[in-house]
Amino acid sequence: MQKINEVVKKVYGKEPEKILQIGDGNFLRAFSDWMIDEANEKGLYKGSVILCAPQSAGKVDMLNEQDGLYTLIMRGIENGVQKSQVRQITSVSRAIKIKDEYKEFLKIAGNPDLEVVISNTTEAGIVYKKEALPPLPLPPSTFPAKMAAFLYERFKLFNGDKSKGLLFLPVELIDNNGDMLKKYILQYAVDWAFGQDFKNWLENSNKFTNTLVDRIVTGFPTLNDNEALKYEDKLITAGELFNLWVIEGKKEWADIFPIHKTSANVVWTDDVKPFKKRKVRILNGAHTSTVLAAYLAGHNFVLDFMQDAVFARYLNDLLFEEVIPSLDLARKDLEDFAGSVKDRFSNPYIKHSLLDIALNSCAKFNTRCLPSIIEYQQKSGKIPQRLAFSFAVFIKFYQGKMEDGKFIGQRENGEPYQIRDNSETIDFFNQLWLKNPTEQESVKAVLSNKTFWEGKDLNQIDGLTQTISQYLKQINQTPIKKILEAEF
Repeated sequence: MQKINEVVKKVYGKEPEKILQIGDGNFLRAFSDWMIDEANEKGLYKGSVILCAPQSAGKVDMLNEQDGLYTLIMRGIENGVQKSQVRQITSVSRAIKIKDEYKEFLKIAGNPDLEVVISNTTEAGIVYKKEALPPLPLPPSTFPAKMAAFLYERFKLFNGDKSKGLLFLPVELIDNNGDMLKKYILQYAVDWAFGQDFKNWLENSNKFTNTLVDRIVTGFPTLNDNEALKYEDKLITAGELFNLWVIEGKKEWADIFPIHKTSANVVWTDDVKPFKKRKVRILNGAHTSTVLAAYLAGHNFVLDFMQDAVFARYLNDLLFEEVIPSLDLARKDLEDFAGSVKDRFSNPYIKHSLLDIALNSCAKFNTRCLPSIIEYQQKSGKIPQRLAFSFAVFIKFYQGKMEDGKFIGQRENGEPYQIRDNSETIDFFNQLWLKNPTEQESVKAVLSNKTFWEGKDLNQIDGLTQTISQYLKQINQTPIKKILEAEF
C-alpha cells in the first residue's frame, strides 16, 4: 500500500511558516492544526505550522517521513444523528525535536513571517524552576524557560522591532494559562539578566491570551468501511465532532489568526471565566454527579449509562432542573451547551471508562458539583435533590477497606474496585469506615472535613446533612437504579 505522502498532495504546508507549535501530541493535531488547515483552504489565512516536540521522543520522525501529512477522523452525534468526517491535514510544514535540535529551534526565532505560538505541554508544562541559562546547544529545561530564550533571540535578531512580537495561544489546562506563561518568561528574563529593553518589548509587543479548549481526542481509531483509507498513515488520529476554543484577548488580535471565521467553534472574549464555569459545572459536573452511581450500579462506560433510560433521564433532569438554574448565565446558551453534552456522552465512537473518570473524585466533586448545590440552595432555599443524591453516592463510592496497600470498594454486584485518590483522602475515608459509623455519622464527618471543601463545614447548609443521610441510607438498602426510578 502506498504511503499517505505518495497519495495526498501537500497543499498548505508550503505556505509561509507562521505558526510555532510546541507539542506533537494527538490533541493539537486534531484541534488547532485542523482549524489552520481549514482557514488555509477557505483563503482566510496563508500559513503553515512548524511542529516542535519538547523531548526526543514523540512523533517528529514519523511526521517528517510523511512530509507532515496525516489523517484526522471526526466522529460524533449531531442532533441525534451519527456523523463522521475524514480530512487529510496538510498544514504542517515540518517537525523538529527541541531537545536534539535546539539550535534549529532558535533559528526559527529569526523567521520574519512567524506570528503565533500554540502550546500544549500538559498541566505540568507551564512551571517555573530556577536554573542557569545553559550553554548551546543545550536547551533550558522548562517550556517557559525555552520561550524566554527563544524570545530573547528574536528580540536581538530584529533589534527590538515592535512588530515582531508574537501572539501566544497556550492550551494547557491550568487557570490563566497565558498570564502564567508570561509571568514565568519574565522571571527568567530577570534571572538571566536580559535587560529592561527586552522586558519592555516582551510586555508591550507580545500578546498573551488565556484560553479554554474542549474536544475529546481518542487517538488511533478503528476504521469502518466508509472511512477506509487508500494509503498507509502511521499518524492517523480521531476526535469527536464537538470543538470549542475560547480565547481571552483583544478582539483585534483575532485578525492575526482568523480561525474564528472557519467552521471551528472559536470564541474571542474579554473574559474566559463564564465559559470555564459553564464547562466545569455542566460538562465536568455531569460526569462527576452521574458516573459514580452508574459504576456502582453495574455500568462501565459513559455510553452504557446513556443507553440506560433511567440514568439518561436522571442526567437530563439533573442538568436542566438543578445545575442550569444555579448558574447566572444566559439560559439558552446553558441549555444549548447541556444539549451538546448529552450528544457527546452518547457518542458511540468514544469509550470513556467510568472508573477512570472517578479518579480523584473528592476534589472533582468540590469544584464541579458542590458550587451547584450551594448556589441552588441560596437561590431557591431548597436542597437540589439529585445533586444531594449524587453526594450520597460519592460517599458510598468511597466506602472501602485497605487490602494489600490499596483502598478497595465494592459495587452492588459484589465486584471489587480500587478507590484512587491522594493519600490524605484515602486515609480519611479508611479511618472513617473503621469506626463503623451510621449513615448520619458518616455524612456529618465527610461534610465537616474542611480540607475537602475549601474551609467550609457543609453541615451548616440548612437541610443538606439530613437529605444526604436519608439518601445514603436508601443506597445501603436498595439498588441505585431502583432509587432513581422511584425518586426521580
